[in-house]
Amino acid sequence: VQLQASGGGSVQTGASLKLSCAASSRRFSNNGMGWFRQAPGKERDFVASISWNGGATFYSDSVKDRFTVSRDNAKNTMYLQMSGLTPEDTAVYYCAAARRAWGSGSRSDYVYWGQGTQVTVSS
Repeated sequence: VQLQASGGGSVQTGASLKLSCAASSRRFSNNGMGWFRQAPGKERDFVASISWNGGATFYSDSVKDRFTVSRDNAKNTMYLQMSGLTPEDTAVYYCAAARRAWGSGSRSDYVYWGQGTQVTVSS
């Protein structure tokens, strides 16, 4: 079972991007999922999470009101709509599937990880 993140790119400050995380099977339709990011030389930080049915979402303070996480279980895909991007958002973005039906801000709650997609925001 694999998670494939895509949609990253190089943009300027204020731009928007939409990341996708495709699962190779319907296995994760009952799992919470999340997005994390890792900037060079820094730890992998929580960005957003979503429950199995999309009914509950949770965001880090740094992205709240700018990013929106969603999922389409019929397509086995989770999304991260990012707007108002700044250079501080530059990082490799990873998607992950949680061990439970809801996501969380803790990396230890996630058991499967995608390979990451690079987002670069220039000023």
